[in-house]
Amino acid sequence: MYILVLGGTGAMGVPLVRILSGQNNVVYVTSRKAHTSGDDRVKYLQGNALDRKFLLECLSLCQWDAIVDFMVHPLHEFEEVVPFLLGHTKQYIYISSSRVYAETPGKISEDTPRLLDVSEDAAYLATEEYALAKAREENVLRNSGHMNYTIVRPYITYNTYRLQLGTLEKESWLYRALHGRTIVFSKDLVDKQTTMTLGDDVSKGIASLIGKEQALGEAFHITCDKPMSWGEVLSVYLKVLEQHSGGRKVPVLLTEKSTNLVFPWKRYQLLYCRYFNRCFDNSKISRFCDVQEFTSPEAGIAQCLHSFLEAPRFGAVDWYIEAVNDRVSGERTPLHEIPSLRDRINYLSYRYRLLGYCLYPVKAFLGIVKKICKKG
Repeated sequence: MYILVLGGTGAMGVPLVRILSGQNNVVYVTSRKAHTSGDDRVKYLQGNALDRKFLLECLSLCQWDAIVDFMVHPLHEFEEVVPFLLGHTKQYIYISSSRVYAETPGKISEDTPRLLDVSEDAAYLATEEYALAKAREENVLRNSGHMNYTIVRPYITYNTYRLQLGTLEKESWLYRALHGRTIVFSKDLVDKQTTMTLGDDVSKGIASLIGKEQALGEAFHITCDKPMSWGEVLSVYLKVLEQHSGGRKVPVLLTEKSTNLVFPWKRYQLLYCRYFNRCFDNSKISRFCDVQEFTSPEAGIAQCLHSFLEAPRFGAVDWYIEAVNDRVSGERTPLHEIPSLRDRINYLSYRYRLLGYCLYPVKAFLGIVKKICKKG
């Protein structure tokens, strides 16, 4: 088969390409960065698949047997390109998210109501928050008049370079630990049940759906079948870090509420996702792949953290989060760790609650910042 993977260089895309090429498919992968391939069956197309011109060029290369779409589309742009996506392939696989589901007691099935359909929070529904955006794009597919699509709803995926703790990416908890500062987590999340799935296993599930007529017009979540509490996840991380440091315990501060509630743009991920207990009924995807063979989350996240610690590599640190976590823990990030003047000012503003000083003349505000910088 000839398969096009849009944005296939992430936690799910990389293993999916490996699986598909290993099945003797020819796989084309879009990426904004240049890549080389040692496999004649894998070909990289450099460009942004959100750019209409580039996307149409990719689609016109052939009549694809399958397209797997990992891109995060703005809704209005998705509505415009869906006819082209569906028209150039036998099967379009849209990567949605299990964040679309509303809170439900017990296990979640693919028929569990979605937040978009049952939420009564008018302010929330007026946003394009991730769960709502994905649900609206699912609706675009269902209303397209075509049936050659399959909706995939992963939940929290992890690999060596993506290790989450609640709403925190590794840059907001592991970075602190490796720089000798306290991990800041919260009591409101520690007992919540979550389901974490190795990216490779999600990719196995996606691959099992490709070319299957029974999967057309259907939605599937692909998750591990064993939930954990966030407190248990944290315990696994701490055990690995203690082993890595030769027995030194990493300090942890549990606040009453998540510090991410401070940020309006992060609140909904807490309120309408991480505060929900997420356990899944996997019987539907089990007709195509054996979820019993998926990696145990305890073993998987431990192994991924061990691998990360062998060659640590962090992405961009969110200095707003770092500042608030330093404030509640009574710690301070040395300013030489913070790469730009803008980031330093943002950090100092949130760390020392200087936002009120913005009402003062700029010269006075910069004078305060200068005094703090000298201490750094």
